[in-house]
Amino acid sequence: MPNAQIPVLKKNRTKKRTSRKIAILLILLFIVLLAVLFFRSSLSRVSEIRFDGNVFSTREQLLNRSGLAVGDQYFGVSPSGVSEKLRGIQSIQQVTVDKQFPGVISVHIKEFATVAYELQSDGSLRAILANGSSVGVGSSGIAVEKPILTKWKSDDPYKAKLCDALSSIPGEWTADISEIIPAPIPSFPDRIKMYTRSQFEVITTVSLLSSKMSYLNQVLETEEPGLITMLKADSYVPFKPDTSEEGQEKDTTQ
Repeated sequence: MPNAQIPVLKKNRTKKRTSRKIAILLILLFIVLLAVLFFRSSLSRVSEIRFDGNVFSTREQLLNRSGLAVGDQYFGVSPSGVSEKLRGIQSIQQVTVDKQFPGVISVHIKEFATVAYELQSDGSLRAILANGSSVGVGSSGIAVEKPILTKWKSDDPYKAKLCDALSSIPGEWTADISEIIPAPIPSFPDRIKMYTRSQFEVITTVSLLSSKMSYLNQVLETEEPGLITMLKADSYVPFKPDTSEEGQEKDTTQ
């Protein structure tokens, strides 16, 4: 009779289901075993840490701030966490962290540009960055084409604004400026004096500096050393008066 075959079919299905469950359990146990072996092996550890782009921060400082160390769990390193910690260093503008399996952590650092240097009371120089922060020069050396800031107070609000203005000006336009000092007056609280390597003296303000640089460079390239004033109006007066008619025509206020 056909009904007599039904129990046999049920037994076969039960055996197949049992075999399938055993196979799944064995696969899971195998995966767990592999995971345990992997995380206990050197392949799961940080084997090398690379930094590039850092000038004002040493490798030791970066390691201490980031918390990175050879031997750490590779998959436990958070690129965003490392980046956030390193951006706490005042000289660092941007951080990119790349993880390269197995075990290599590459940290690419972009620092704020050096816009000037500052003379300390002991005669040493500190680099002034685009964000207004001051860092030690150390073994990085100085860029001779950058101006030196003198007589500035550390809490002067116009100092940070000056650094921001200098960072927005092409380097070739500021290369001739050797020194910048504050020279405020009631009508121009952000007034400054600048001295150039070509023997010019320049009077302007922090807020006008960026917009006046084209006029300044025009005078530096075409005229003899003199006093350049760049306030509401621009003027140039040579230090050595020129008695010729052509020289008198140049000594006019624009």
